[in-house]
Amino acid sequence: MSKFPERTGSAVLVIDVQNDVVGEAWHREEIIGNINLLVSKAREAGTPVIWVQHSDPYMEIGTEPWEIVPELQPLANEPNVQKKFRSSFEETNLEKTLADLGVGHLFISGAQTDYCVRHTSHAALERGYDVTLVQDAHTTTEGEWDSRKIVASAVIDEMNCSFSNYKLPGRKTNLVTAAGVIF
Repeated sequence: MSKFPERTGSAVLVIDVQNDVVGEAWHREEIIGNINLLVSKAREAGTPVIWVQHSDPYMEIGTEPWEIVPELQPLANEPNVQKKFRSSFEETNLEKTLADLGVGHLFISGAQTDYCVRHTSHAALERGYDVTLVQDAHTTTEGEWDSRKIVASAVIDEMNCSFSNYKLPGRKTNLVTAAGVIF
């Protein structure tokens, strides 16, 4: 149902599950466990897994903070997308990678819910992809903005709630648990 009828495949995006990004993340171990389950199911089904890594002056490519957490092990043949912006599509090779793999449907997981997960999910829909947000496989950290506390669980709940009813012409969204994913 995506805007790419010739692309019938799906892929899993694992966004920014890097040492520095998820060091203090809400329910870190549980979420990483769910991402591991999602990745395992994808690999068993022959569904591509694409790893996304953010870099900036505080998290330079090749440094320990930039590395994917040790609990997750990307395979050498799995694509890796390097990004500098919140959207995994902006100035990256993600679009070409998805086209080369024949992907029209994305299963999205990772961190930070309120930044890169949100912006990538919306960018995917706006570009014409069908998107399934894996509701228990994304996380964020507590924070503060304008002297107000940002509660991680509330951010995650809001993303799951708003995404469950998101509609754009010719595209579909879905919300599912890692255990409920079927490829």
